Amino acid sequence: MITPISTPASTERIQVVDALRGFAIAAILLLHNLEHFDFWYTPQGFPSWLVNLDKGIWDTMFFLFSGKAYGIFALLFGFTFYIMQHNQAKKGKDFRLRFAWRLLLLLGFGVINSAFYQGDILTIYALLGITLIPVAKLSNKAVLIIACLLIFQPWEWGKFLIALTHPAQDLADPASWAYFGKMSEYITGNSFIKTIAGNLTNGKAGVYLWTWEAGRVFQTPGLFMIGMLLGRTGKFIFSGETKRFWTKILIISSVAFVPLYLLGIGLTPGNIPNEALLRPLSLITKSWSNIAFMFVLIAGFVLLFQKSTIQRVLNVFSVLGKMSLSNYIIQSILGATIYYGFGLGLYQYTGASMCLIIGLALMILQWHFCKYWMRSHRYGPLEGIWHKLTWINSENNK
Repeated sequence: MITPISTPASTERIQVVDALRGFAIAAILLLHNLEHFDFWYTPQGFPSWLVNLDKGIWDTMFFLFSGKAYGIFALLFGFTFYIMQHNQAKKGKDFRLRFAWRLLLLLGFGVINSAFYQGDILTIYALLGITLIPVAKLSNKAVLIIACLLIFQPWEWGKFLIALTHPAQDLADPASWAYFGKMSEYITGNSFIKTIAGNLTNGKAGVYLWTWEAGRVFQTPGLFMIGMLLGRTGKFIFSGETKRFWTKILIISSVAFVPLYLLGIGLTPGNIPNEALLRPLSLITKSWSNIAFMFVLIAGFVLLFQKSTIQRVLNVFSVLGKMSLSNYIIQSILGATIYYGFGLGLYQYTGASMCLIIGLALMILQWHFCKYWMRSHRYGPLEGIWHKLTWINSENNK
């Protein structure tokens, strides 16, 4: 049986979740800036000290947040689904059909975002979010088993087992590479129309292929389901029990991360010359180590948030989290304008250190905009539209 918990009323919010979502959206913004919003380009002619500084910043930021900030975002997507489903269930209503409509709306937002930033995750969440519908009324145990099977990366293990029996197979390069290699044809140009067209055609094909190749098609729904379970069991509602839970998670995930990370470093062509074996093992190990570190970040954040003095600091991220959809799309528009050829074209001149400064400046600007907007609005600009359209012809549309 499903074991729902007592959650806040639909008009209330769980503060730590908003703060955690805001933390994730801020980390995503910083990473996107370092990547020139998916157009990886290394400027030439920098002095050696700046090259070393850029490398240090790049390595540190990607170690801390790459694959983890996205994971937090995915997990909280599943958590939000549960909250909405639970609130409707208390009224005797089935949320699943309305959620399918909400996903269709999200797909529309994602297409708009993809015009500026081909690496958009909204369309991917809209498509993969469908997986929550058939599991919405399953027991906690059943959902956990399904989530673990997905996170286990069954496709990659299948490839690994095939490679054991067919070690001499000839592997082609990942299909996404060919599409990413064509980005310079439109990103570096000064045509806004060609950039949009390139992002929506070549760019989206590359991103969808990369999502499959990176194991995200399995991992993302698994994280959605874990987030739903955290909602069902009230793990973001502060109590002695949840404090013990997150303490255990922090210890277990920290212990798991170290060997997984070291194993990932050791998986090299020198140690495993058979690429057919190396590729799936590397992906599985990286996926699992990212999830382990993601839980280190989440558990640490939640535990620190329970300390009143630190909560005041971490709660700064809450306003960003309340407007995460608006912030995500706004940062794509601003980032494309700053780095792409149709705008300022700063991809040519900025290394990781300068991109980090730009990212921090954009984050501060977004924070001030959010503070200003939320003074007189219940929802962010795009959140308000999403809410109105989600609950069209419903008593919730107020």
